[in-house]
Amino acid sequence: MNEVTFDKKGTIKYLVWTFLIAWIMQIIVAVLYQNGLAMVGQLLMALLMFSPLVGVLLSGNKLFGMGWKPHLKGKIKFLLAAWFLPVVLTVIGAVLYFLVFPKHFDLSGAYLVEAAGPEVLEQLEAQGLTYPLYMLINFVSCITYAPLFNMCMAVGEEAGWRGFLYPQLKAGFGKRKGWLFGGIIWGIWHWPLIWLIGYEYGTDYVGFPIVGMLVFCIFTLVAGILCDWLYEKTHCIWIPSIFHGAINAAGTLPMAVCITSTGSARLLGPIPNGVLAGLPFIIFAAILLFKSAKSEE
Repeated sequence: MNEVTFDKKGTIKYLVWTFLIAWIMQIIVAVLYQNGLAMVGQLLMALLMFSPLVGVLLSGNKLFGMGWKPHLKGKIKFLLAAWFLPVVLTVIGAVLYFLVFPKHFDLSGAYLVEAAGPEVLEQLEAQGLTYPLYMLINFVSCITYAPLFNMCMAVGEEAGWRGFLYPQLKAGFGKRKGWLFGGIIWGIWHWPLIWLIGYEYGTDYVGFPIVGMLVFCIFTLVAGILCDWLYEKTHCIWIPSIFHGAINAAGTLPMAVCITSTGSARLLGPIPNGVLAGLPFIIFAAILLFKSAKSEE
């Protein structure tokens, strides 16, 4: 990557555009959900992921130099880490969560029924699939094509956050503070959905919605460090995009084997944006943060 000079004005313009677009879209999503149009809302949420990329353009900044053309010679290990590490850390975190909350583990398919309707289990049975076999198929998809598929959406965020914002923040404040500020900003970007529709954690927990907003910032701080570490190592925007997409894919696995209502325990897991299930990610990011602090001394 080219040496970055901190552009305070350009960074502020980027944040204004990115938050303006995203928060307006999130309010629209909330209205759609509240009026029984969840499917349309989900489509808009997918498009929402491109607002950071659009924010770069509207603020007069450039997308060039982000590593759109992969040069992975000698860097395959980071590609493999981006592809497989999320599912490994997610499974470890889920095991930890279910060890603490064993009664939350559920292979009845209740999660799928709630998401797709009561007839979905009959449809699986008609295809000769048991729910455990269905979960095995999902696991295989998470370690094969799902990260690549999700990458196509995640790159909209990664181009804005890791491609533009994180280099600017690191240039202006140093790596450690840049990572911290970037993760908090990324988390705040999601706040309207957490507040308006209970995004990620639902609404049935102590301290709704403030506690959920803060816990999600922990997750984005951690995920941001890991994504940016991969970006620094490869100089290729597609690698953190694969990692981001792999996290999104892997996160569906623990939820699908968990009871549908866990109350405040949802702040702890079973997916990595909970504090307990997110411990493997948190530890990894903490090690990187510690190393960056040592290098800046």
